[in-house]
Amino acid sequence: MSNFTVTEDAAFRIADIIAQQKLSDDYCFRLTVEGGGCSGFQYKMEMDNNIADDDIVIEKDGMKIVIDAVSMPYLEGSTLDYQTSLSGSIMKVINPNASSSCGCGVSFDIKE
Repeated sequence: MSNFTVTEDAAFRIADIIAQQKLSDDYCFRLTVEGGGCSGFQYKMEMDNNIADDDIVIEKDGMKIVIDAVSMPYLEGSTLDYQTSLSGSIMKVINPNASSSCGCGVSFDIKE
């Protein structure tokens, strides 16, 4: 079992995206960590209907959030949240392992 949390707001937004895009029930929200970005690593978020055998699946309010086994160590202890403000809305990863991040919050570096 992973130490990764998904907020109710994030699960609600994922359900909303699936409904708006008229995706089938087998779609999930995939979160991946990739090399690159202005701080060293970056988050990639997409809707996906393929779950690999070694994927970690977190379920929240009927929604599936999928993280591949390679990305999970970078996300341990993190929270996926959907935040709304006057300047806009964003799906955000709150990552205690990140030592720095870029202004948009998509790119980050890991504490050594």
